[in-house]
Amino acid sequence: MIQQKDNTKVWFITGTSRGFGRVWTEAALKRGDKVAATARNLDSIADFKENYGENVLTIELDVTKPAQVNSAMNQAFDYFGKLDIVLNNAGYALVGTIEETKADDVKALYETNVFGPLAVIQAALPLLRKQGFGHIIGTSSNLGQVTLPVIGYYCSSKWAFEAIHESLAAEVAAFGIRVTMIEPGAYATEFGSQESLKAAEGMDIYADFKAEFVKGLGTMDRGNPHATPEALFQVVDSENPPLRFFLGDQCLPWVRKDFAERMATWEAWESVSNSAQSKLV
Repeated sequence: MIQQKDNTKVWFITGTSRGFGRVWTEAALKRGDKVAATARNLDSIADFKENYGENVLTIELDVTKPAQVNSAMNQAFDYFGKLDIVLNNAGYALVGTIEETKADDVKALYETNVFGPLAVIQAALPLLRKQGFGHIIGTSSNLGQVTLPVIGYYCSSKWAFEAIHESLAAEVAAFGIRVTMIEPGAYATEFGSQESLKAAEGMDIYADFKAEFVKGLGTMDRGNPHATPEALFQVVDSENPPLRFFLGDQCLPWVRKDFAERMATWEAWESVSNSAQSKLV
């Protein structure tokens, strides 16, 4: 166990080999925090140990293996003596229409995007309760609030992710544990790389539709991931952190428009909905 300063935060972060996970890990270390950095391949994060010494603990971790998750969490807690922030970041996208994507591909997506974070949460909670504080953070997406075609299963994994975290927040508040979902918009990370994206076997009938969709994605403005750490630090340093936090300037306008349309539809059908609520005699 290493000695801690009172104002030094200790992070446990999954998926630190690339993307937001790497950016946030390095930023936390640069500001003087300590990090248990996890990745499936230790070679991909070896530079953290070389550059930051005992302030970082690198751990091999596949979040789809619950026993490995429990071991990693306890190893981090024993090494640092506490865990202030548990950040679930590991995940990937699945490209394919609803019809053409095989069930096994969807199950694999959920193993990483839903059951993996769940294993991390369940491993962390006994330790956070024991110490009487902690902040569980999940990297969600603005697609946890709205959806797009062709990546509908990815969107669905984030909707499930958000429901789990919202329920969790109510369940653990009495233990001094806080919960936040980080919801990024489009950023220039490696999210579209072969390691972060899988594609279903295509059907010809959707080829043109998917080609147009991919073309549209290519024209989207993408934020700089290195501009995000200060916003994240404001969240983790807050006495009253939000349950949901949009990252970037694209999210709120899109969600505001989508929710307005939902409300308009519900209100237009309100009388029909109410007619189904007859009283029991």
